[in-house]
Amino acid sequence: MSDSTIPAEGFGLLRGKTGVIFGALDESSLAWHIAEAVHREGGRFVLSNAPVTKRFGSLEGLAERTSSPIVYADATSADDLGAVFAAATEHTDGPLDFVVHSIGMGINVRKKRPYEDLNYDWYLKTLDISAVSLHRVVRAALDAGALADAGSVLALSYIGAQRTFSEYSEMGDAKALLESIVRSFGYRLGQRGIRINAVSQSPTRTTAGSGIKGFDAMFDFAEQIAPLGNADAQSCADYCVTLLSDLSRMVTMQTLYHDGGFSAMGISDATVELLAGALASE
Repeated sequence: MSDSTIPAEGFGLLRGKTGVIFGALDESSLAWHIAEAVHREGGRFVLSNAPVTKRFGSLEGLAERTSSPIVYADATSADDLGAVFAAATEHTDGPLDFVVHSIGMGINVRKKRPYEDLNYDWYLKTLDISAVSLHRVVRAALDAGALADAGSVLALSYIGAQRTFSEYSEMGDAKALLESIVRSFGYRLGQRGIRINAVSQSPTRTTAGSGIKGFDAMFDFAEQIAPLGNADAQSCADYCVTLLSDLSRMVTMQTLYHDGGFSAMGISDATVELLAGALASE
């Protein structure tokens, strides 16, 4: 875990800015850390997650600490999303400066169906929840007139969109679609100065990650390869703040790797030594 030198009061990077953050569930969630970092930097926001999360999440605690209302919504429902943006613009008294999409669920992954034997109904639901929901969110914001010119939309991704990680399965397809939606919407949003990007984050110990078979091995492998080690959730949140701020006003349509250098590596000395040791013991 990296050490932060950011003061508790922040730098005011998002002072005066407002938005919606989708996907915070509990203290392990990336969206939870992002919300705390946005709050530290002076941003105000509405929190949203699926209604089912009322039963097992702890979003109310985050809402209380950040003085943020919660609007529970199904991110695959146009009506629900419309209600989110109506409530958000009413709460913030105007159009929004940022939207954070941190939504994902691999149904076949959770039910341990192998990629070559996917249940296609579950597969389509996975794509809808994990990727198409980004399109729905942006469209709902535009339809509601809720996005301010020069705003920022941010989605969370993983390098499994670009490379094959066998146990990541259908989620690799979902993240690839998510990143494609970022690029496709980027051109259109850019005409109003609105930017949209994806952050491809290191394997992170979240509630969602725990549902992936072999996650610990994926985490340890990336830790061995990445020169800086895996980027933790707090570091991710701090990076996301810069992408929501005016500091990144000319950055759009990008998948930005926040992974300690993993994405640029082939193999590391530590991995070579582990492989050599394993081969020697055979």
